[in-house]
Amino acid sequence: MTTAEPARAIEGRLIVSCQAPPGDPMRETTTLVRLARAAHAGGAAAVRANEPEVVAAIAREVPLPVIGLWKDGDTGVYITPTVRHALAIARAGAAVVAADATDRPRPDGSSFADLAGAVHDAGALVMADVSTLTEGITAAGQGADFVSTTLSGYVPGTPRQAGPDLDLVESLSAAVSVPVVAEGRIGTPEEAVEALARGAHSVVVGTAITAPTALTARFVTALTAHR
Repeated sequence: MTTAEPARAIEGRLIVSCQAPPGDPMRETTTLVRLARAAHAGGAAAVRANEPEVVAAIAREVPLPVIGLWKDGDTGVYITPTVRHALAIARAGAAVVAADATDRPRPDGSSFADLAGAVHDAGALVMADVSTLTEGITAAGQGADFVSTTLSGYVPGTPRQAGPDLDLVESLSAAVSVPVVAEGRIGTPEEAVEALARGAHSVVVGTAITAPTALTARFVTALTAHR
């Protein structure tokens, strides 16, 4: 698969992350498929989804490209951490496989370049989830078809902030030739538009659209503090 077709499909548009954390009532395959259907009905250009079963179900039932990943664990490199995880997601039907491309060691001893090469051989594209400018430049040189700001603020040493890291979006967009995807803490349509203005090729929104548990908790917290 060439990058051109998926890149055109998502250019200037919204990707909806249809995921739920462990223990959340929404973490059920048919529920996540319904979320993806709702995203499609609302005009999303693509869906980001976690785990082979969910990726396969959405790819089968929703007429949108799937950006697939496999979260395994919750510390260190856990977003599609090994070549095995990446190939499972590609075989499940993901058009694009998203994987951690930070400079931290991978559990199987592979490099990001190893993972990207294996995914390309399997017929899918690769999205590098990074936390810094240097990581994004390196990933683009190692075969990433897209670079995403997913991990900024979630890796030690990166800026902790309430909103999206639009400075990273802008700096990556100026530094790499592959499409840059803005992801992470985008909470409003205005922030999504600003991400495009700062150079993003497309924008991923998750919690603000597909996480009723987290959204409910925000309101409860605010009302509790007011009492």
